[in-house]
Amino acid sequence: MANPTAAMLVIGDEILSGRTRDANMYYLAGELTKHGIDLQEVRVISDNESAIIAAVTALSDSYDHVFTSGGIGPTHDDITADCISKAFGAHLDVRDDARALLQAHYDKSGQELNAARLRMARIPDGATLIENPVSTAPGFTLRNVHVMAGVPSVFQAMVASVLPTLTGGAPLLSQTLRVQRGEGDIAPILTAIAEAYDDLSIGCYPFQQNGAFGANVVVRGADGARVDAAITALARDLDL
Repeated sequence: MANPTAAMLVIGDEILSGRTRDANMYYLAGELTKHGIDLQEVRVISDNESAIIAAVTALSDSYDHVFTSGGIGPTHDDITADCISKAFGAHLDVRDDARALLQAHYDKSGQELNAARLRMARIPDGATLIENPVSTAPGFTLRNVHVMAGVPSVFQAMVASVLPTLTGGAPLLSQTLRVQRGEGDIAPILTAIAEAYDDLSIGCYPFQQNGAFGANVVVRGADGARVDAAITALARDLDL
């Protein structure tokens, strides 16, 4: 059976403006690969309500899982929870269990659970909380959408909370063959190998080093024996 599929929605004007470099996509891709869930699409969009609603709806309909990052903090531009609730027609309000988590956290730190911080306890009806062991404010899962913070340390902690609850498939394995020739020279051989091993993903990633062109050929698949066979055949045909 094919592995479950996933998409990621990165939300935030700061990403699109170049002020912040996104690290969450790289992390999520690696964790999903190990868990046997195929990340097939990533979108980056602004803090715009209609854009978020449209993207969430489209991705939710197309993939088994959708992971969002960003926009669930205490400020006015943190609108992800509002948009998710509107996308699925779910009522959004402060929820007792989320409020209790925040109250205990701020009581312990000697800070006030003010109106701004209380925004982070707004959870859509029917959602399940995602644990946040870093800063307490929870994410949530509604239907097949997992809503998480944009701060990398918090995002990673939330991913660790969510993944054990999801059914994955076979972890993807990969091997890399470094070739000291340009893509144009090896393309016919790569095409033949890709046709012979059409159950695998074979990618070619060029580089230039000391004035010479080369390529890293990456073979990916769930069957380790097939990956080994493809790499062996590729090395043979390239006379490596």
